[in-house]
Amino acid sequence: MITESVFKPMHILLVDDNPNNLKVLSEAIKGCGWKALMATDGESAIEQTEYAHPDLILLDVMMPGLDGFETCRRLKANNITQNIPVIFMTALSDATDKVKGLEIGAVDYITKPFQQEEVIARLKLHLKISHLTRTLEQRVQERTAELTHSLQQLQQTQLQLIQSEKMSTLGQLVAGIGHEINNPIGFISGNCSYIEQYVNDLFRLVDLQQQKLPDPDPELEELIEEIDLEYLFEDLPKLLLSMHQGIERLKDISLSLRTFARADISSKVKFQIHEGLDSTIMLLKHRLKDQGDRPKIEVATQYSELPPITCYPGQLNQVFMNIIANAIDAFDDLHENAAKQGIVGQYTITITTSVDNQQETVTICIEDNALGMPPEVQAKIFEPSFTTKPVGKGTGLGLAISYQIIVDKHHGNIHCLSTAGQGTKFVITLPI
Repeated sequence: MITESVFKPMHILLVDDNPNNLKVLSEAIKGCGWKALMATDGESAIEQTEYAHPDLILLDVMMPGLDGFETCRRLKANNITQNIPVIFMTALSDATDKVKGLEIGAVDYITKPFQQEEVIARLKLHLKISHLTRTLEQRVQERTAELTHSLQQLQQTQLQLIQSEKMSTLGQLVAGIGHEINNPIGFISGNCSYIEQYVNDLFRLVDLQQQKLPDPDPELEELIEEIDLEYLFEDLPKLLLSMHQGIERLKDISLSLRTFARADISSKVKFQIHEGLDSTIMLLKHRLKDQGDRPKIEVATQYSELPPITCYPGQLNQVFMNIIANAIDAFDDLHENAAKQGIVGQYTITITTSVDNQQETVTICIEDNALGMPPEVQAKIFEPSFTTKPVGKGTGLGLAISYQIIVDKHHGNIHCLSTAGQGTKFVITLPI
């Protein structure tokens, strides 16, 4: 139960043009331990309410100048004073006038001539109601803030679970693919040197036979012509060289896979950012090539000399993958729209890195010259589940997870600069 002491010291504003009424009410209020403020007209009552912020107002209806109804109307229209309870004092007994006052915003009426006990009882009641209302509003605000914070924590936890699951699944997949690729690569690479040696031995044998038997029989001549021996001598070394290049390409892909999904989720390690960017570009190379009538997407790298940074490499590579893959998607959409108008342009992704030794940070900028984004889309891109892609082509989690990885996991910053119709730039800043 709320006792009278809760309301001390309360400030009651008395508004009446009759000094005797003010005196009687003031003494009754002071007798309850409250503080009385006084005004004799509506204008001064409004002015005093704005700076003194009384807890309750006793307002006479019949006053010269601004009457009580107009004074109450102005108080309720003012954001500063609208929540202060107003009790009318009136000798009017017409129910219409009472209803009018209540519709304007008054909480009660006291009829003149008034009894001090009734006035004090009504004041206590409405002060108690006002206090309970404010307490309830405060508790609602606190509860709302708690629920909002809980919802944000839940969303962060969901993102962390999704990210961990994606990285775990990706790590297992890459480890399996890397193992499967490495076995045949090792087998082919190990045997290629022997194949090359055997081919050279056969070439030497054929050369020696042609020297020793300058006039072969007709059957041999027919076979030499059939297999086009001269072309075979010329083309077979090229085939072997091509096989060597293919093997090196497979080794690069295998290395990129291992670099991209490092099994270091539980702890930070020293990592060279450029290795992560290069491995990501390597893995997306098949999407950068020309696709049908869509021209090749060029990747321009402008790397500064960066020190290794302490980080979670696998997670940073996931960020690079999300941003560059989104840029490729944007170029696909751009080409689809441009092709209808017969417009074909140069598609470029520019990746720039720099270091700030004073701030001990590195910065990675990934910029494209694709469609860009309008401001309303740009404002939401890091929100979970927000996507502009058709159903089935995007979850809306890629950039939300990227934001969490950069900001929460690495205490860095990521922001987006985009102009509709011109392109998009993502700027990532990470502590060294």
